[in-house]
Amino acid sequence: MYHPSVTTGDVDSSNARMVLVRIRAALPSLPPSERRIAEAILSDPVTVAGWPVTRLAAHCETSTTSVVRFYRRLGYSRHQDLRLDLTRESARETFEHPARPAITGDIDRDDSLPDVVAKIARNEALAIADTAEVLDPAALESAVTAIVAARRVDVFGVGASAVVGLDLQQKLSRIGRTALNWPDSHSAWTSAAVLDPKCVAIGISHTGNTADTIKFLELAATAGATTIAISNYAGSVLAAAADIMLITAARETRFRPGALGSRIAQLMVVDCLFTGVAQASYGQSMEALRQTYAAVHGEHLGD
Repeated sequence: MYHPSVTTGDVDSSNARMVLVRIRAALPSLPPSERRIAEAILSDPVTVAGWPVTRLAAHCETSTTSVVRFYRRLGYSRHQDLRLDLTRESARETFEHPARPAITGDIDRDDSLPDVVAKIARNEALAIADTAEVLDPAALESAVTAIVAARRVDVFGVGASAVVGLDLQQKLSRIGRTALNWPDSHSAWTSAAVLDPKCVAIGISHTGNTADTIKFLELAATAGATTIAISNYAGSVLAAAADIMLITAARETRFRPGALGSRIAQLMVVDCLFTGVAQASYGQSMEALRQTYAAVHGEHLGD
């Protein structure tokens, strides 16, 4: 089973710039007291970076011990190192998006539409940038290799992830790959149950805890297929069921959790996956694209 490595011990400088990504990734597995700390940091990292342990603990209605456990879980030995990295990361995000330096935090009820546009644009741009940082090239290469060798690729997701799955299925079909995207769980399960070692099954879920998608990958694995998970959380149940894990780093808002930033991040991974497959079979893929373009636009192939 292929999963990216996890940083242990003190956080090094190369990983420090991803502190907010690591906090988001840890959210589902945190106990309630530490989850409140994580949510406070994510809602306003600049302000929280200026707080000592006692202030952060009081704000989150928890103990200083919980704060210590939280930053040690992230790989820090001192709270001041976490505070420094939060300041650096916030400064980096502002520097990389200078057109929106004052727009931070979640979408609020009283935000103007221009503020909504600015916040969504910022969050989705950062979701793509962060996903590019955490997407493991070796895992992506393994996924591409598996798809290139597969006689068939089955894709399944629920809700917004189903839209992403359909996009991947259509892209693979355009280059002559046999790819199926299943519209409901029962169809997906029955298909997964009859796959074989020459097939690939791809499950897409932002949380990695969607029961229907987990069962799809588990059935495919039992049948002998190579399984690939696309999720925001490497420690999720879906990731545990997969041979290959492709990680996203989405940023969601309270208005549509699991459907805004996650969709953009997943689509980026799908585009990378598709492009890798097309490159690996360049001649075949280019000819297939030419033929499908001609079919849609009514052109004669011999012209």
